[in-house]
This record gives sequence, structure tokens and C-alpha cells, in this order.
Amino acid sequence: MKHVIFDCDNTFGVKDCDVDDGLAFMYLLGCPEAKVHGITATYGNNRLDVVYNTCRNMLKDLGREDIPVKMGGERCGAYESEAADYLAEMADQYAGSLSILATGSLTNLRGAYERDNHFFEKVKEIVVMGGITSPLVFEKKVMDELNFSCDPFATWTVLTKGRNVSVITGNHCLKVLFTRDEYKERLFNSDNRAAAYIREKTDYWFGYNEEDYGIGGFYNWDVTAAVYLMNPELFTDERKTLLISTEDLKRGYLQEAKEGNCVCNLPVIGEEMAFKDQIYDAWMRVPMD
Repeated sequence: MKHVIFDCDNTFGVKDCDVDDGLAFMYLLGCPEAKVHGITATYGNNRLDVVYNTCRNMLKDLGREDIPVKMGGERCGAYESEAADYLAEMADQYAGSLSILATGSLTNLRGAYERDNHFFEKVKEIVVMGGITSPLVFEKKVMDELNFSCDPFATWTVLTKGRNVSVITGNHCLKVLFTRDEYKERLFNSDNRAAAYIREKTDYWFGYNEEDYGIGGFYNWDVTAAVYLMNPELFTDERKTLLISTEDLKRGYLQEAKEGNCVCNLPVIGEEMAFKDQIYDAWMRVPMD
């Protein structure tokens, strides 16, 4: 059993906003070996209040109001928050066995470290989605990095102070595209209630990506990080020495170097169908009464 806190900027079903945080959460709920203790809300995809309310509404929809949602810092540098306190307290309670999945700005994790300078020593592992090693070039435009760049100093803290940190970069997520046809086959034709819920909340996202980026589907950025947390055997680990700076992190850039200031794992997705099967199967296991 993995003891998990999900630190996210969830905007699942919010107009013109990304859906992958919510899909990552549903993936965790579909993993019997994951115990999600709580959600810590951060900003990124939208304002903090929007994220917080989205999380609360989603938990109500899924019948999981037993999972607490903690309000995080509302902006870059807002390190004192309910979420930061909660993260530090849970690291104490589950010292050596707490896993953190972080898929938005990393302000809350920096806040937990400011509350307890031994925070990162107590956490078993941190899996973060964010960062780029080269530009994310699509058919119509180049996509900006939207997680690490939100709070460069917090990101620098997590990468240089954290232990056993794995970074799912935007570049590595581009290996696997989820198409509308595939969604129709695996989810849209099912009478499974979780599948119907995903269909209701995410169908618009295909059109958004086609119109704005020229992509015939979408990339499951945050879900990829969740899969690595729970099923690392589906990836190839690549430990990299990085020389990172807050200046580079303003655009989310991770620079590999012979002599750096941190070592992080940058996992690469392995076999595509095994990876996708793991995701679809977990989504279909989410109980909805």
C-alpha cells in the first residue's frame, strides 16, 4: 500500500481548462494499492479558489468526501498555508512511507519545507509533473511550460532538497497521444459510470487541443506522473545530473550537466499499449455508487 498526498491544480471540467489532474486523481482511486489521504490545492491551471472548489465538487461527485482538501498558497511565494501545514504533519505521521504526487505549482511543498526543514528527509518519494528539456513544439504553436515556471524558487527547492525525486517532463509525455477514437472505443461506448463521468467532463478537451495546438487528441501529462508513482515498471528510469537555476526555471527549463546541483530521475514511458491499458483499466475500476 502506498500512502499518497495529491498536490494539484485540478480544473477537471472547468471551461477551457486542463482535465489531466482530475484524470490522475481518478487513476489513483482506481489503484487498489493507493491510499489517497488528502488533496492539497495549488494554483496553475486556474486560481486557487477555482482549484479548491473543483476538488471539493469532484469528491462529492465520486462519493469520496471522506478525503480532505486543504487550501494551499494562492500565488508564487505564498508559503504559509493550510496545505503546507498538512503536508508537514503527514510527513511526520507517515515518516519514511509518504508518497507525494505533485502536478501543479510547487508552492505548497516549499511551504512544508519552511515549516519543517526535515520535511524532505521524511518523505519517501516525490513524483512531479513539469519541466522541459527542449521546447514543446506542436503543429500550430510552441507550448509554454506551466508548472515549474509558476514558482521557480519553490521548484528549485524541491529539486535540490528533495530526496528520491522523479520528474515527468513535458517532453517525455509527448511519447503517448490519447486520441478521440481510442477514447470512444475504450470509454465512450461503455455503460460504466466512471467512464460516463470521464466522458461528460473531458469530451470538450479534444476540440480545444485540435483548435489551439493542432493535436488530434491530448497528452495525459499528470496521469503519466500518477502511473509512474504506482507502476514504475512501465517506465525506464533515467537518472540525470542537472544544473538548475531559478532563472532557467522561469521557463521550466532543466539543464543536464556533468557537474550540477541536483540528481533527479527523468523516467521514460516504456511500451505504449501496456501504459495505456494500465490507465484505462484503473479508470474503469473507480467505484461510483
